[in-house]
Order: sequence, then structure tokens, then C-alpha cells
Amino acid sequence: MSLSETISIQQLSANDLALMEGLLTVFGEAFEEVDTYSSSRPSDAYLKRLLGSDYFIALAALKNGAVVGGLTAYELQKFEQERSEIYIYDLAVAAEHRREGIATALIQELKKIAVARAAYVIFVQADIGDDPAIALYTKLGVREDVLHFDIAVDDASDRLED
Repeated sequence: MSLSETISIQQLSANDLALMEGLLTVFGEAFEEVDTYSSSRPSDAYLKRLLGSDYFIALAALKNGAVVGGLTAYELQKFEQERSEIYIYDLAVAAEHRREGIATALIQELKKIAVARAAYVIFVQADIGDDPAIALYTKLGVREDVLHFDIAVDDASDRLED
């Protein structure tokens, strides 16, 4: 059975709150961070605003109407040229549905959205040791080795030195 016979990919809109809730559940379970994705979920008004914005993209992979995977991304408007790039923030597939081509299908759908928005690139980061993600992204793109830093926003001025 082919992917198209069993899975559909849907871009979520402000009217798809139930699907977004399902996507949050899949992310929490897939990343083993249920508390992060469930303990303090955004309000319906917040999710409607986010899903209705022109910079946030949410895709859900559906099987028999249930969310089994998904992707969230942000379109970043560039300043050096009139163009944008798309950053994949989260991508996950429920454990029982992995190795079915769902992650690739999600990225392929995002590529269509990127073309429609005239974005020049899609980028994503993967954690060292996350071999399945690294293999997927290697298959679809060009690897760049970079360093990632989280900068705390609380009391940040106290820690900064010239």
C-alpha cells in the first residue's frame, strides 16, 4: 500500500485547533517530553492567532482522521535581500508509524509551500546522536556543521560583559 492510500498531509489553519492539539500530543510522546508539550498548552485564542499568522506553518499527517505525525516551521523574512527562508522547528512521527515515509512526505509538502512563498531554502537542525533524523536530512539536503547556543533572557544584562 502506498503512502497516499493511507496518509494525508494537511496544512493547519486557525480552524484546526483539534488537529493542533493532536499534533502537540504526538510531539510530546515522540520527543519523550510530554510535560513540555502538555502541561501548559496555549489557549485556543493563542493557537488561532498562531495558526492564522503568515509566518507559522503547521502540517499534520493524518491516518483515518487521527494525527500520526507532523511538522511545524517558521518563515523568516530576510533583510539582506527580498526573500525568506523556512526553519523546521519540530518534526515527529508517532513511533508506531515510523518508517512509512511520513517524515519525507511532510518535508515534500513543506517544499511546495516554500515554493509558493518564494522561500529560497528550508533549514533544520538535528541533535548529535539522533541518527534517524540525521539520515533523513542527509538524504534530502546538504549538511552544515554549526554550533547552537541558547541565550537566557532573564537577567541577561547581568551576565554580559564587553
